[in-house]
Amino acid sequence: MKPGMFSGDDPSKLEETLRESGYKHICGIDEAGRGALAGPVVVGAVIISERIPGVNDSKLLTPKKREELFTMIRHRAEAFSVGISVNEEIDRENILNATKRSVVKSVKLLKVKPDHLILDALKVKGLEIPQISVIKGDRLVYSVSAASIVAKVIRDRIMVYYDGLYPGYGFAHNMGYGTREHFEALKKLGPCPVHRKSFRPVSEYLMEDLFER
Repeated sequence: MKPGMFSGDDPSKLEETLRESGYKHICGIDEAGRGALAGPVVVGAVIISERIPGVNDSKLLTPKKREELFTMIRHRAEAFSVGISVNEEIDRENILNATKRSVVKSVKLLKVKPDHLILDALKVKGLEIPQISVIKGDRLVYSVSAASIVAKVIRDRIMVYYDGLYPGYGFAHNMGYGTREHFEALKKLGPCPVHRKSFRPVSEYLMEDLFER
């Protein structure tokens, strides 16, 4: 199977097709936090063949279910890791490049070297490993779904930690995304150190704060 965008009829059978082609260590990759206003972008990478009931796109699962599945994935995966790019890296490189850098980090941190990658609607250079990008891969490809859970759980834990450091923004609830609560806090408090200052409206509140000094 040639690398690139998946063009088959059934992405759910992609891993099976790859194994039939001789690939043994297929790694699913997905990110969490790409559209948030604060905090890092986190990429999960998972090599897993054992099917765990309930594994799905992390966005379709409750926090409790994600935590339960995360524990099972940790114990049953052949290998898993996360790659993290903090808000300063995102501001410096832009979110797409920071996400791709996190993909590379996550793959290099795996204890088992993958022989094929499956990514969710993303292509990454700098890895000498065949890769296929699948649109909505987090819902359609099992290992990518598992990676989405790993990325989401780890990022949520980081944001809960940040909530303790920077109270008032509701990070433990909104996870850094642009909710009404978050916008009201930005207007009242201004950006904190973990906000992405290159993102609107954070940049606008930052400018307002500078003018008012």
